Amino acid sequence: MARVRARDGHALMPARALRAFAEFFRLEAAGGIVLICAAALALVCVNSPLAEGYRAFIDMPAAVTLGPFGIDKPLLLWINDGLMAIFFLLVALEIKRELVGGQLQTRAQRVLPMVCAAAGVVVPALIFAAFNHDNAAAMRGWAVPTATDIAFALGVLALLGSRVPMGMKLLLSTIAVVDDLIAIVIIAVFYSHGMSYAALGGAALALMGMFAMNRMGVKSLAPYLILGAVLWVLVLKSGVHATLAGVATGLMIPHVDKRNAIDDEIEHSPLETLEHALHPWVAFAILPIFAFANAGLELRDLNMSQALAALPFGVAVGLVIGKPIGICGAAWLLRKFKWARYPDGMDGRAMLGLGLLCGIGFTMSLFIASLAYIDPILYEESVLGIFVASVVSALLGVAWLRAVLPAR
Repeated sequence: MARVRARDGHALMPARALRAFAEFFRLEAAGGIVLICAAALALVCVNSPLAEGYRAFIDMPAAVTLGPFGIDKPLLLWINDGLMAIFFLLVALEIKRELVGGQLQTRAQRVLPMVCAAAGVVVPALIFAAFNHDNAAAMRGWAVPTATDIAFALGVLALLGSRVPMGMKLLLSTIAVVDDLIAIVIIAVFYSHGMSYAALGGAALALMGMFAMNRMGVKSLAPYLILGAVLWVLVLKSGVHATLAGVATGLMIPHVDKRNAIDDEIEHSPLETLEHALHPWVAFAILPIFAFANAGLELRDLNMSQALAALPFGVAVGLVIGKPIGICGAAWLLRKFKWARYPDGMDGRAMLGLGLLCGIGFTMSLFIASLAYIDPILYEESVLGIFVASVVSALLGVAWLRAVLPAR
């Protein structure tokens, strides 16, 4: 198997995985710019004479009949439950690819990003709880400041051009992927409600069908996607959040088979085929639509007391300060005890810049906020905190990295 080698001669990662990452970075970086534009457009619409049309658009009723199931939801929920299931399907494909043949396939590769990502979840959550522990309604959103928006963060990182070493791009993307995995677990455990055990049983059967096909070596994508659609409907009716059906389906899609004699560099991978097909749609359509539908924050009546309220302040401080403290603190401890080392081209100052960029919470933070808060006031306060944190983190991260990374 062809592998890319570091200057010291040690193999870094398979050439196939590096090519996949190069395409991933290119699409995520460009998609991050589109995402920013979509969020800006939402802000313009909701704070202009277009506000009424914007609200009518996202609240538009849409009823669909799928076999014995009738689903009647406003357009906003179809975006959050339906389109975001495709986003989570792509996330699961990326996670599986990294575990099987990418940046997380060995223990040595996993230690730094996994520990940093975990610390980058725990510290912001504790900071948020410190500000909101006496408000039970606000505490439902404790997970809002725990997520990193990979598209937004990589889009900002791309602005620095050739200054950014490959090791930093790899580490940021890997931390964000692990971060997404932790967010998926949080959503499954803390934001599911009103369980229907009959629907859960049907979902389990659909999942077992996909698992059986995987074990039998079925390589065609069609059977997996058909069962995945059935799984989505059943999960939607079960009380578990429907986007988790996308995660389960993605993990069942077969990748290269390590047990056969075919070189992984040339073996057909259904997982990579689907990932390549979905990635442009997710980066340039699904995530911008989600941002446009969820980022509409009314600024006309905003005052300083609202901006400094415990909920938005806890979200903002958790992301801007908690993320770099958790990530950089974990990285420093791992390096001190010689359990991991910084990637080539990075030192403690570069790690701080990476930690600042991880404070860009946008997409996943907005999604968790939409699950946590039914009260529109609490939701708007959380969106305000997310916006402030994402802008401040992006500006601080770019300014710091431009100062500490040498021009190449």
